[in-house]
Amino acid sequence: MADDQLSLTFAALADPTRRAILARLASGECSVTELAEPFDMSLPAVSKHLRVLERAGLIGRGREAQWRPCRLEAARLEEVAEWAERYRHIWEGRLDRLDNYLQEMKAKEKQHGRKQRGKQR
Repeated sequence: MADDQLSLTFAALADPTRRAILARLASGECSVTELAEPFDMSLPAVSKHLRVLERAGLIGRGREAQWRPCRLEAARLEEVAEWAERYRHIWEGRLDRLDNYLQEMKAKEKQHGRKQRGKQR
């Protein structure tokens, strides 16, 4: 079940419009109309994005009289961060090896450059 929820979360995060909506909600609650303002799309299209985010548990919707604010639900993002954290040591190891390789290449290039300059004179 956790994997299914994680799949829903990643699928929701895959779309740049939905990520932009989440970024906007990170600064506080707002209405669907406010969320739709920066996008060149209809309110129904924005509402579809919001349903995907809500189904993934990334946003919640409230009801205050006529205003129906959307809010960020950060717990799902924390689950994504925890999942990704399990792989950090792999990324860091690969980056360290890449850094070592680049340093070796620079040293060889520097050494090779000195030999060629010496021959040209």
